[in-house]
Amino acid sequence: MERQYYIYILTNKNNTVLYVGVTNDLVRRIFEHKNKLSDGFTKKYNVDKLVYYEVCSNSLSAIEREKQIKSGSRKKKIILIESMNVEWVDLYSSIL
Repeated sequence: MERQYYIYILTNKNNTVLYVGVTNDLVRRIFEHKNKLSDGFTKKYNVDKLVYYEVCSNSLSAIEREKQIKSGSRKKKIILIESMNVEWVDLYSSIL
């Protein structure tokens, strides 16, 4: 079975902070963010609401895509989020 990789965007309760990450297990990684299991940016700024994700078939393309999204402006990230999630609802329950 081929492994999948995920690029994701998280935000905080008020949608003011954006965080872009990459993982090979989206459910586990978002669980870790929600439960503040790792010190760092997302824990410090209470960023745990999944508002966007996409799937890649290999790690290299996932990392490249993550860098592409990170280097884009906030406006571009918002357009990307709203292309999938107009209401900015937490998508975590839909991936369980």
